[in-house]
Amino acid sequence: MAEHVRIKAIYPPGHVRAPYYLRGKTGVIERDLGNFANPEQLAYRHKADPKPLYRVRFTMAEVWGDNAENPADTIDAEVYDHWLERV
Repeated sequence: MAEHVRIKAIYPPGHVRAPYYLRGKTGVIERDLGNFANPEQLAYRHKADPKPLYRVRFTMAEVWGDNAENPADTIDAEVYDHWLERV
């Protein structure tokens, strides 16, 4: 069974690794990519904690609503776990 997640709809200042246009949108985890150093910490030359990274799939209808030309088409984004909410 696919795991549904939502990108957190938060807008902190600074270097972040969650696409603005996907915040608040719901998708499905397509695959677990493993753990990687947190790039948000690396950007400021801090010690980077390992964070799980996932490939998340969204439909165009979810991302663009009524403006989606092909609502059933999909887009994948690689998103760190600390940006995800399970739904």
